[in-house]
Amino acid sequence: MMKKRIVCLLCFALLSVFLTIPAEALGNEAETAASVAAPQLHIDTVNGNGVSLEKEDGYVDANFSADGGEEEHIVVKVRGNSTAMTAKKSFTFKFDKKKDLYGMGKGKKWVLLANPFDPTLLRSYIAFDFAQELGLSYTSRQKIVELWLDGKFRGCYTLMEPVQEGKDRVDIDIEGNRDFMLEYERLRTDEGTAYITVGGLRFGISEPDEPDEEQVAYITETLQRLTDIINSGGREAIEEALDIPSFAKFYLLNEFIKTNDFNFSSVFFYYKDGKFYAGPPWDYDLSMGNVNKDFSSNSASAFRTDGLQINDKLFYKKLCSHDWFMTEVRREYARHADYIAELYPDGGMIDSLADTYSEVFGRNYTTAGWSMRYLINVMMQPLPTYEENLAYLKNWCAERDAWLSEEFDIDSLRYLIGDSDGSGVIDINDVTAVQKLLAELIDDDDGGVALRGGVTGQPLSITDATAIQLYLADIPTAYRIGQTGVK
Repeated sequence: MMKKRIVCLLCFALLSVFLTIPAEALGNEAETAASVAAPQLHIDTVNGNGVSLEKEDGYVDANFSADGGEEEHIVVKVRGNSTAMTAKKSFTFKFDKKKDLYGMGKGKKWVLLANPFDPTLLRSYIAFDFAQELGLSYTSRQKIVELWLDGKFRGCYTLMEPVQEGKDRVDIDIEGNRDFMLEYERLRTDEGTAYITVGGLRFGISEPDEPDEEQVAYITETLQRLTDIINSGGREAIEEALDIPSFAKFYLLNEFIKTNDFNFSSVFFYYKDGKFYAGPPWDYDLSMGNVNKDFSSNSASAFRTDGLQINDKLFYKKLCSHDWFMTEVRREYARHADYIAELYPDGGMIDSLADTYSEVFGRNYTTAGWSMRYLINVMMQPLPTYEENLAYLKNWCAERDAWLSEEFDIDSLRYLIGDSDGSGVIDINDVTAVQKLLAELIDDDDGGVALRGGVTGQPLSITDATAIQLYLADIPTAYRIGQTGVK
């Protein structure tokens, strides 16, 4: 990602952080009240050096407990790249056996994201919640928690499932030459990761974790075939090779929040049962306007609430040139327009999250001693107060929604289910319109009457007219009459 590529050149912004967080601000267990809103996690390293751990230290032995429960052995390490250079570090930890934490499925490995670059502590949470709303398969589940490390209170973290193969994670068959998962990496090289370049795009092989030569050759050959289809194939060939719903949803997620790191790093794709899928999503702290508009042309674009950001990147450069693909994206936006519109108003989802975790966030910036600081040159300079940063996030989402709604013309795709005649209200005239169409007394050249009046999801019949009559009589039906449909 961009932030990873530049971190070595920009670490001067981080050095001040290392020197300005007083040790007493870290607090301790006795001084920090528990919050009913967030689980309390404790990690105690065997050597008691958890606070001073660096990424190069790798995994160290530790004990883990949650909410005062029994201790269990784990190994823990610092994770990330640019985030690993901050004082508030993110962590990966592993149990000896698979464990289900807070109903998020069983797995040995778990992630604790510190979100140091996001002063609201909410951008990643919102992005993953939106991905769940869209129905993107294998989206990591998440839980806002508070962390103590070797008895030192470290503030607010997000506990998450990592992006990895597993029955309760990304359910792919990586045995032999079958399924695989890729992570786009434009520049970074991690020790132990196999990289391939196809069509000018460089990917790290995420799963299988340690592919042999045969598997690398198979993955390279398969990706080349898929890339050729995307670049040169017709609609039928593309739809046969790619899971178009996942590509449309993944595009919409990243386009709405304007992911700054897209086309740089942490962009996943996977191959399952002979089909290529987009996702799962990952890494969204530098999104929703939290970028320095003066850093680069990419960040300038990501900062703005207008314009398209993702349509010329990776596989989308070709896919977004097809009207049929963009129509599917527009339909996805229309299907989830009500959810998006509830993100940013006063009292909406963002406000609700901020209220629910207000004590947790407050302790992060008081008891734990963290501050809203300019930590890396690609992030936006934080505003003076939490409230101002929250208001900025809400306003950015509101303006982004307004621009995309007009750009995608979603109003033309939405209709009222049961409003057969298109008047905007459901009344007896809608029953009559369905009856007349069935009796061939009226024409339906544009298919509007059948679309809006077809409430059962089956070919239009007298059952649809009857269902609308029941709705008008306030008699419950099994159909979505009165709700919003999408063409």
